[in-house]
Amino acid sequence: MTFDKDFFVGAATAAHQVEGGNIHSDYWAQEHMVHTDFLEPSGNAVDHYHRYEEDIRLMAQAGLNAYRFSMEWARIEPQEGQFDEAEISHYRDVIRACRENGIEPMVTLLHFTSPRWLISKGGWESDETPGYFARYTRYVIERLGNDLRYVCTINEANMGIQVAAIAKRYMQQMMAKMQAAGAQGGQVPAGKSDGAAQDRQQPDKAKDTTVQMGLNLEKMMANQKAAEAERMELFGVPKTETFTSPRTPHGDEIVMEAHKAARAVIREVAPHIRVGLTLSLHDIQALPGGEERAAKEWDDEFLHYLPAIEDDDFLGVQNYTRTRIDASGTLPAPEGAELTQMDYEFYPEALANVIRRVAKDFRKDLLVTENGIATADDTRRVAFIQTALSGVKSCLEEGLAVKGYFYWSLLDNFEWQKGYSMTFGLVAVDRTTQTRHPKDSLNYLGRFHECAGER
Repeated sequence: MTFDKDFFVGAATAAHQVEGGNIHSDYWAQEHMVHTDFLEPSGNAVDHYHRYEEDIRLMAQAGLNAYRFSMEWARIEPQEGQFDEAEISHYRDVIRACRENGIEPMVTLLHFTSPRWLISKGGWESDETPGYFARYTRYVIERLGNDLRYVCTINEANMGIQVAAIAKRYMQQMMAKMQAAGAQGGQVPAGKSDGAAQDRQQPDKAKDTTVQMGLNLEKMMANQKAAEAERMELFGVPKTETFTSPRTPHGDEIVMEAHKAARAVIREVAPHIRVGLTLSLHDIQALPGGEERAAKEWDDEFLHYLPAIEDDDFLGVQNYTRTRIDASGTLPAPEGAELTQMDYEFYPEALANVIRRVAKDFRKDLLVTENGIATADDTRRVAFIQTALSGVKSCLEEGLAVKGYFYWSLLDNFEWQKGYSMTFGLVAVDRTTQTRHPKDSLNYLGRFHECAGER
Protein backbone atom coordinates (compact mmCIF):
# COMPACT_ATOMS: atom_id res chain seq x y z
CA MET A 1 0.00 0.00 0.00
CA THR A 2 1.45 3.34 -1.09
CA PHE A 3 0.14 6.85 -1.73
CA ASP A 4 0.79 8.70 -4.96
CA LYS A 5 3.65 11.19 -5.36
CA ASP A 6 1.45 14.23 -4.65
CA PHE A 7 0.30 12.89 -1.28
CA PHE A 8 2.29 14.18 1.69
CA VAL A 9 3.80 11.47 3.88
CA GLY A 10 5.67 13.28 6.59
CA ALA A 11 6.35 13.98 10.23
CA ALA A 12 5.69 16.92 12.52
CA THR A 13 7.38 18.81 15.35
CA ALA A 14 6.76 21.97 17.39
CA ALA A 15 9.52 24.52 17.96
CA HIS A 16 9.43 24.66 21.76
CA GLN A 17 9.39 20.89 22.06
CA VAL A 18 12.50 20.28 19.95
CA GLU A 19 14.59 23.43 19.49
CA GLY A 20 15.75 24.18 23.03
CA GLY A 21 16.66 27.49 24.62
CA ASN A 22 13.37 29.25 23.92
CA ILE A 23 14.09 31.77 26.66
CA HIS A 24 11.64 34.53 25.67
CA SER A 25 8.52 32.35 25.69
CA ASP A 26 5.75 32.05 28.25
CA TYR A 27 6.41 28.32 28.63
CA TRP A 28 10.09 28.82 29.41
CA ALA A 29 9.14 31.25 32.19
CA GLN A 30 6.56 28.86 33.63
CA GLU A 31 8.92 25.87 33.49
CA HIS A 32 11.35 27.73 35.74
CA MET A 33 8.83 28.88 38.35
CA VAL A 34 9.22 27.61 41.91
CA HIS A 35 5.57 26.53 41.81
CA THR A 36 5.74 25.09 38.33
CA ASP A 37 3.23 22.71 36.73
CA PHE A 38 6.03 21.09 34.71
CA LEU A 39 7.78 17.87 35.69
CA GLU A 40 11.03 19.31 34.31
CA PRO A 41 12.18 22.26 32.17
CA SER A 42 12.69 21.99 28.42
CA GLY A 43 16.33 23.11 28.58
CA ASN A 44 18.13 22.49 25.30
CA ALA A 45 15.37 20.03 24.30
CA VAL A 46 16.73 17.83 21.48
CA ASP A 47 18.72 20.72 19.95
CA HIS A 48 16.79 20.69 16.69
CA TYR A 49 17.63 24.40 16.41
CA HIS A 50 21.20 23.43 15.52
CA ARG A 51 20.61 19.91 14.18
CA TYR A 52 17.68 20.55 11.83
CA GLU A 53 19.73 19.66 8.72
CA GLU A 54 20.57 16.24 10.15
CA ASP A 55 16.94 15.66 11.12
CA ILE A 56 15.63 16.70 7.71
CA ARG A 57 18.11 14.40 5.99
CA LEU A 58 16.89 11.50 8.13
CA MET A 59 13.35 12.11 6.89
CA ALA A 60 14.46 12.30 3.27
CA GLN A 61 16.59 9.16 3.49
CA ALA A 62 13.62 7.25 4.91
CA GLY A 63 11.38 8.34 2.01
CA LEU A 64 9.27 11.04 3.66
CA ASN A 65 8.39 13.98 1.43
CA ALA A 66 7.01 16.60 3.84
CA TYR A 67 7.82 18.19 7.18
CA ARG A 68 5.43 20.18 9.36
CA PHE A 69 7.26 22.39 11.85
CA SER A 70 6.50 25.57 13.74
CA MET A 71 8.19 28.94 13.92
CA GLU A 72 8.66 30.35 17.38
CA TRP A 73 6.96 33.75 17.80
CA ALA A 74 8.97 34.39 20.98
CA ARG A 75 12.24 34.02 19.06
CA ILE A 76 11.13 36.20 16.16
CA GLU A 77 9.57 38.96 18.30
CA PRO A 78 11.27 38.59 21.72
CA GLN A 79 10.19 42.07 22.79
CA GLU A 80 6.98 43.78 21.72
CA GLY A 81 7.50 45.32 18.28
CA GLN A 82 11.16 44.31 18.12
CA PHE A 83 11.88 41.63 15.53
CA ASP A 84 15.04 39.55 15.29
CA GLU A 85 16.35 39.27 11.72
CA ALA A 86 18.77 36.51 12.74
CA GLU A 87 15.86 34.32 13.81
CA ILE A 88 13.86 34.80 10.63
CA SER A 89 17.05 33.98 8.74
CA HIS A 90 17.30 30.76 10.75
CA TYR A 91 13.84 29.65 9.68
CA ARG A 92 14.67 30.58 6.09
CA ASP A 93 17.57 28.14 6.36
CA VAL A 94 15.25 25.42 7.69
CA ILE A 95 12.94 25.90 4.70
CA ARG A 96 15.93 25.83 2.35
CA ALA A 97 17.17 22.57 3.90
CA CYS A 98 13.73 21.06 3.31
CA ARG A 99 13.75 22.07 -0.35
CA GLU A 100 17.29 20.77 -0.89
CA ASN A 101 16.22 17.38 0.44
CA GLY A 102 12.99 17.09 -1.54
CA ILE A 103 10.87 17.80 1.55
CA GLU A 104 7.79 20.04 1.39
CA PRO A 105 7.86 22.48 4.33
CA MET A 106 4.55 23.14 6.05
CA VAL A 107 4.87 25.95 8.58
CA THR A 108 2.77 26.51 11.70
CA LEU A 109 2.91 30.09 12.98
CA LEU A 110 1.77 29.34 16.53
CA HIS A 111 2.12 25.97 18.25
CA PHE A 112 1.00 26.67 21.84
CA THR A 113 3.89 28.91 22.96
CA SER A 114 3.71 32.72 22.91
CA PRO A 115 6.11 35.57 23.70
CA ARG A 116 6.31 36.33 27.40
CA TRP A 117 5.40 39.96 26.72
CA LEU A 118 2.10 38.92 25.11
CA ILE A 119 0.99 37.19 28.32
CA SER A 120 1.85 40.33 30.30
CA LYS A 121 -0.63 42.18 28.07
CA GLY A 122 -3.53 39.80 28.72
CA GLY A 123 -2.53 36.90 26.48
CA TRP A 124 -5.21 34.87 24.76
CA GLU A 125 -8.09 36.55 26.58
CA SER A 126 -7.13 40.04 25.33
CA ASP A 127 -8.91 41.75 22.44
CA GLU A 128 -5.53 43.15 21.34
CA THR A 129 -3.98 39.74 20.66
CA PRO A 130 -5.39 39.22 17.13
CA GLY A 131 -3.71 42.45 16.08
CA TYR A 132 -0.38 41.40 17.56
CA PHE A 133 -0.65 38.00 15.87
CA ALA A 134 -1.45 39.62 12.52
CA ARG A 135 1.62 41.88 12.83
CA TYR A 136 3.84 38.88 13.55
CA THR A 137 2.29 37.00 10.63
CA ARG A 138 2.97 39.90 8.27
CA TYR A 139 6.61 40.05 9.33
CA VAL A 140 7.07 36.32 8.67
CA ILE A 141 5.16 36.09 5.39
CA GLU A 142 6.73 39.20 3.88
CA ARG A 143 10.14 37.57 4.37
CA LEU A 144 9.43 33.88 3.83
CA GLY A 145 6.13 33.68 1.96
CA ASN A 146 7.71 33.18 -1.47
CA ASP A 147 9.28 29.95 -0.21
CA LEU A 148 6.11 28.44 1.25
CA ARG A 149 3.03 26.75 -0.18
CA TYR A 150 1.23 25.72 3.03
CA VAL A 151 0.82 27.61 6.30
CA CYS A 152 -1.12 26.61 9.43
CA THR A 153 -1.90 29.76 11.37
CA ILE A 154 -2.65 28.15 14.75
CA ASN A 155 -2.13 24.65 16.10
CA GLU A 156 -5.12 23.03 17.80
CA ALA A 157 -7.14 26.22 17.98
CA ASN A 158 -9.65 24.42 20.21
CA MET A 159 -7.16 23.29 22.87
CA GLY A 160 -8.07 25.96 25.45
CA ILE A 161 -11.73 24.92 25.32
CA GLN A 162 -10.76 21.28 25.84
CA VAL A 163 -8.54 22.21 28.80
CA ALA A 164 -11.39 24.26 30.29
CA ALA A 165 -13.72 21.27 30.02
CA ILE A 166 -11.31 18.86 31.66
CA ALA A 167 -10.48 21.37 34.43
CA LYS A 168 -14.19 21.81 35.17
CA ARG A 169 -14.72 18.08 35.27
CA TYR A 170 -11.68 17.58 37.48
CA MET A 171 -12.93 20.14 40.00
CA GLN A 172 -16.38 18.56 40.07
CA GLN A 173 -14.86 15.14 40.76
CA MET A 174 -12.55 16.51 43.44
CA MET A 175 -15.43 18.24 45.21
CA ALA A 176 -17.51 15.09 45.05
CA LYS A 177 -14.69 13.08 46.63
CA MET A 178 -14.20 15.67 49.37
CA GLN A 179 -17.92 15.70 50.11
CA ALA A 180 -17.93 11.90 50.26
CA ALA A 181 -14.93 11.98 52.60
CA GLY A 182 -16.74 14.53 54.80
CA ALA A 183 -19.84 12.37 54.97
CA GLN A 184 -17.63 9.54 56.24
CA GLY A 185 -15.98 11.74 58.86
CA GLY A 186 -12.80 12.21 56.84
CA GLN A 187 -13.17 15.78 55.56
CA VAL A 188 -9.93 17.09 54.10
CA PRO A 189 -9.02 20.40 55.77
CA ALA A 190 -8.64 23.41 53.49
CA GLY A 191 -5.03 23.92 52.48
CA LYS A 192 -3.96 20.41 53.44
CA SER A 193 -1.26 19.29 51.01
CA ASP A 194 0.21 16.08 52.40
CA GLY A 195 0.29 13.01 50.17
CA ALA A 196 -2.64 11.26 51.85
CA ALA A 197 -4.86 14.30 51.40
CA GLN A 198 -3.88 14.54 47.75
CA ASP A 199 -4.73 10.89 47.26
CA ARG A 200 -8.19 11.44 48.73
CA GLN A 201 -8.71 14.37 46.38
CA GLN A 202 -7.69 12.52 43.23
CA PRO A 203 -10.48 12.30 40.66
CA ASP A 204 -11.44 8.95 39.24
CA LYS A 205 -9.39 8.51 36.08
CA ALA A 206 -12.31 6.68 34.52
CA LYS A 207 -14.18 9.97 34.30
CA ASP A 208 -11.27 12.06 33.05
CA THR A 209 -11.56 13.76 29.66
CA THR A 210 -8.69 12.90 27.33
CA VAL A 211 -6.85 16.02 26.22
CA GLN A 212 -4.41 15.45 23.37
CA MET A 213 -1.35 17.12 24.90
CA GLY A 214 0.94 16.50 27.87
CA LEU A 215 -1.04 18.07 30.71
CA ASN A 216 -0.24 17.78 34.42
CA LEU A 217 -3.70 18.74 35.64
CA GLU A 218 -3.34 17.64 39.25
CA LYS A 219 -0.28 19.82 39.73
CA MET A 220 -1.94 22.73 37.91
CA MET A 221 -4.85 22.70 40.34
CA ALA A 222 -2.70 22.21 43.45
CA ASN A 223 -0.41 25.08 42.46
CA GLN A 224 -3.06 27.68 41.65
CA LYS A 225 -2.89 29.77 44.81
CA ALA A 226 0.82 29.36 45.48
CA ALA A 227 1.73 30.39 41.94
CA GLU A 228 -0.29 33.62 41.82
CA ALA A 229 2.36 35.82 43.45
CA GLU A 230 5.06 34.27 41.33
CA ARG A 231 3.09 34.89 38.14
CA MET A 232 2.57 38.48 39.18
CA GLU A 233 6.33 38.87 39.54
CA LEU A 234 7.09 37.20 36.19
CA PHE A 235 4.26 38.47 34.02
CA GLY A 236 2.70 41.35 35.92
CA VAL A 237 -0.61 39.48 36.09
CA PRO A 238 -1.90 37.00 38.72
CA LYS A 239 -3.50 34.75 36.11
CA THR A 240 -1.57 33.85 32.99
CA GLU A 241 -3.78 33.48 29.93
CA THR A 242 -1.50 31.32 27.81
CA PHE A 243 -2.76 29.62 24.68
CA THR A 244 -3.36 26.37 26.57
CA SER A 245 -4.93 27.92 29.69
CA PRO A 246 -8.59 27.04 30.37
CA ARG A 247 -10.32 29.31 27.87
CA THR A 248 -13.50 31.36 28.20
CA PRO A 249 -16.01 31.57 25.33
CA HIS A 250 -14.69 35.09 24.64
CA GLY A 251 -11.15 33.73 24.54
CA ASP A 252 -12.34 31.17 22.00
CA GLU A 253 -13.63 34.02 19.84
CA ILE A 254 -10.29 35.82 20.19
CA VAL A 255 -8.43 32.78 18.87
CA MET A 256 -10.71 32.66 15.83
CA GLU A 257 -10.25 36.39 15.25
CA ALA A 258 -6.48 35.89 15.40
CA HIS A 259 -6.76 33.12 12.82
CA LYS A 260 -8.89 35.22 10.49
CA ALA A 261 -6.59 38.22 10.85
CA ALA A 262 -3.55 36.09 10.01
CA ARG A 263 -5.36 34.49 7.07
CA ALA A 264 -6.18 37.93 5.67
CA VAL A 265 -2.54 38.98 5.93
CA ILE A 266 -1.35 35.81 4.18
CA ARG A 267 -3.89 36.24 1.38
CA GLU A 268 -2.77 39.85 0.91
CA VAL A 269 0.99 39.29 1.03
CA ALA A 270 1.32 35.82 -0.54
CA PRO A 271 -1.95 34.78 -2.19
CA HIS A 272 -0.40 31.59 -3.58
CA ILE A 273 -0.13 30.11 -0.04
CA ARG A 274 -2.78 27.65 1.03
CA VAL A 275 -3.82 28.53 4.56
CA GLY A 276 -5.73 26.79 7.33
CA LEU A 277 -5.53 25.86 11.01
CA THR A 278 -5.53 22.60 12.93
CA LEU A 279 -7.98 21.19 15.48
CA SER A 280 -7.61 18.55 18.16
CA LEU A 281 -10.36 16.05 17.34
CA HIS A 282 -11.42 12.88 19.13
CA ASP A 283 -13.38 10.04 17.61
CA ILE A 284 -16.45 10.75 19.74
CA GLN A 285 -18.61 7.64 19.97
CA ALA A 286 -22.08 7.78 21.50
CA LEU A 287 -23.27 4.74 23.40
CA PRO A 288 -26.96 4.30 24.31
CA GLY A 289 -28.06 7.25 26.42
CA GLY A 290 -25.01 9.33 25.53
CA GLU A 291 -26.20 10.72 22.22
CA GLU A 292 -27.00 14.23 23.46
CA ARG A 293 -23.75 14.58 25.42
CA ALA A 294 -21.75 13.27 22.48
CA ALA A 295 -23.41 15.71 20.08
CA LYS A 296 -22.56 18.62 22.36
CA GLU A 297 -18.98 17.41 22.68
CA TRP A 298 -18.60 17.33 18.87
CA ASP A 299 -20.13 20.78 18.56
CA ASP A 300 -17.69 22.17 21.14
CA GLU A 301 -14.74 20.41 19.54
CA PHE A 302 -15.52 21.05 15.86
CA LEU A 303 -18.87 22.24 14.54
CA HIS A 304 -18.98 25.69 16.13
CA TYR A 305 -15.68 26.57 14.40
CA LEU A 306 -17.12 26.08 10.91
CA PRO A 307 -18.11 29.74 10.34
CA ALA A 308 -14.56 30.87 11.13
CA ILE A 309 -12.83 28.30 8.90
CA GLU A 310 -15.23 28.10 5.96
CA ASP A 311 -12.95 30.36 3.89
CA ASP A 312 -9.81 28.36 4.67
CA ASP A 313 -8.08 26.28 2.01
CA PHE A 314 -7.64 23.22 4.21
CA LEU A 315 -8.20 21.89 7.70
CA GLY A 316 -5.54 20.14 9.74
CA VAL A 317 -7.02 17.09 11.47
CA GLN A 318 -5.21 16.00 14.66
CA ASN A 319 -6.34 12.77 16.28
CA TYR A 320 -4.86 10.25 18.68
CA THR A 321 -7.71 8.19 20.13
CA ARG A 322 -11.44 7.93 20.71
CA THR A 323 -13.85 9.14 23.40
CA ARG A 324 -16.84 6.97 24.35
CA ILE A 325 -19.82 8.63 26.01
CA ASP A 326 -22.90 7.07 27.59
CA ALA A 327 -25.68 8.44 29.81
CA SER A 328 -23.26 8.85 32.73
CA GLY A 329 -20.66 10.77 30.72
CA THR A 330 -17.20 9.94 29.40
CA LEU A 331 -16.23 6.28 29.83
CA PRO A 332 -12.82 4.79 30.58
CA ALA A 333 -11.03 2.65 28.05
CA PRO A 334 -12.65 -0.78 27.74
CA GLU A 335 -11.51 -3.40 30.25
CA GLY A 336 -8.22 -4.89 29.08
CA ALA A 337 -7.63 -2.31 26.35
CA GLU A 338 -4.06 -1.46 25.43
CA LEU A 339 -3.05 1.98 26.73
CA THR A 340 -0.29 4.24 25.49
CA GLN A 341 2.18 6.08 27.74
CA MET A 342 -0.28 9.00 27.74
CA ASP A 343 -3.02 6.70 29.10
CA TYR A 344 -4.89 6.99 25.81
CA GLU A 345 -6.55 3.90 24.44
CA PHE A 346 -4.53 2.39 21.58
CA TYR A 347 -7.12 2.98 18.88
CA PRO A 348 -5.66 3.95 15.48
CA GLU A 349 -9.05 3.29 13.85
CA ALA A 350 -10.14 6.63 15.31
CA LEU A 351 -8.39 8.61 12.59
CA ALA A 352 -10.46 7.38 9.66
CA ASN A 353 -13.65 7.83 11.70
CA VAL A 354 -12.76 11.45 12.40
CA ILE A 355 -11.80 12.18 8.78
CA ARG A 356 -15.15 10.86 7.56
CA ARG A 357 -17.09 12.85 10.14
CA VAL A 358 -15.23 16.10 9.48
CA ALA A 359 -15.64 15.71 5.72
CA LYS A 360 -19.43 15.80 6.07
CA ASP A 361 -19.29 19.47 7.05
CA PHE A 362 -15.91 20.77 5.85
CA ARG A 363 -15.86 20.08 2.12
CA LYS A 364 -12.36 21.23 1.29
CA ASP A 365 -8.94 19.65 1.55
CA LEU A 366 -8.05 17.74 4.72
CA LEU A 367 -4.54 17.16 6.01
CA VAL A 368 -3.76 14.83 8.89
CA THR A 369 -1.35 17.21 10.59
CA GLU A 370 -0.86 15.03 13.69
CA ASN A 371 -1.49 11.38 14.51
CA GLY A 372 0.75 9.16 16.58
CA ILE A 373 1.43 7.16 19.71
CA ALA A 374 3.60 7.47 22.80
CA THR A 375 5.16 4.07 23.41
CA ALA A 376 8.51 2.50 24.24
CA ASP A 377 7.66 -0.43 21.95
CA ASP A 378 8.36 0.60 18.37
CA THR A 379 6.59 -2.48 17.00
CA ARG A 380 3.37 -1.02 18.41
CA ARG A 381 4.16 2.29 16.72
CA VAL A 382 4.54 0.44 13.41
CA ALA A 383 1.22 -1.33 14.01
CA PHE A 384 -0.43 2.00 14.87
CA ILE A 385 0.85 3.65 11.67
CA GLN A 386 -0.20 0.68 9.54
CA THR A 387 -3.78 0.74 10.81
CA ALA A 388 -4.06 4.52 10.73
CA LEU A 389 -2.79 4.77 7.15
CA SER A 390 -5.01 1.89 6.03
CA GLY A 391 -7.89 4.01 7.28
CA VAL A 392 -6.61 7.06 5.40
CA LYS A 393 -6.36 4.96 2.23
CA SER A 394 -9.96 3.85 2.67
CA CYS A 395 -11.04 7.49 3.00
CA LEU A 396 -9.25 8.33 -0.25
CA GLU A 397 -10.95 5.42 -2.00
CA GLU A 398 -14.27 6.84 -0.82
CA GLY A 399 -13.42 10.10 -2.60
CA LEU A 400 -12.55 12.20 0.46
CA ALA A 401 -10.08 15.02 -0.16
CA VAL A 402 -7.26 13.90 2.13
CA LYS A 403 -3.97 15.39 0.93
CA GLY A 404 -1.44 14.19 3.45
CA TYR A 405 -0.46 12.45 6.68
CA PHE A 406 2.04 13.80 9.21
CA TYR A 407 3.06 11.47 12.01
CA TRP A 408 3.59 13.00 15.47
CA SER A 409 6.40 13.21 16.15
CA LEU A 410 9.62 13.09 14.18
CA LEU A 411 11.67 13.07 17.39
CA ASP A 412 11.21 11.95 20.96
CA ASN A 413 10.80 15.36 22.53
CA PHE A 414 9.54 17.60 25.34
CA GLU A 415 5.90 16.66 25.93
CA TRP A 416 4.92 19.90 27.64
CA GLN A 417 4.08 19.49 31.34
CA LYS A 418 4.96 15.81 31.22
CA GLY A 419 8.56 16.58 30.30
CA TYR A 420 10.64 13.97 28.49
CA SER A 421 8.75 10.95 29.81
CA MET A 422 6.64 10.40 26.67
CA THR A 423 8.25 8.86 23.57
CA PHE A 424 6.21 9.67 20.45
CA GLY A 425 9.15 9.86 18.06
CA LEU A 426 10.19 8.06 14.90
CA VAL A 427 13.70 8.95 16.01
CA ALA A 428 15.07 8.44 19.54
CA VAL A 429 17.49 11.00 20.95
CA ASP A 430 20.19 10.46 23.54
CA ARG A 431 19.93 13.83 25.25
CA THR A 432 23.34 13.55 26.90
CA THR A 433 25.00 13.59 23.46
CA GLN A 434 22.02 14.62 21.26
CA THR A 435 22.79 11.57 19.11
CA ARG A 436 19.92 10.52 16.84
CA HIS A 437 18.81 6.89 16.68
CA PRO A 438 16.22 6.30 13.93
CA LYS A 439 13.64 3.68 14.83
CA ASP A 440 12.26 1.06 12.46
CA SER A 441 9.02 3.05 12.36
CA LEU A 442 10.74 5.91 10.50
CA ASN A 443 11.63 3.73 7.52
CA TYR A 444 8.29 1.96 7.76
CA LEU A 445 6.44 5.25 7.37
CA GLY A 446 8.64 6.26 4.46
CA ARG A 447 7.66 3.17 2.49
CA PHE A 448 4.12 4.51 2.13
CA HIS A 449 5.30 7.23 -0.24
CA GLU A 450 5.19 6.13 -3.88
CA CYS A 451 8.56 7.72 -4.72
CA ALA A 452 10.41 6.42 -1.66
CA GLY A 453 12.33 3.85 -3.71
CA GLU A 454 13.72 6.57 -6.00
CA ARG A 455 15.79 8.21 -3.24
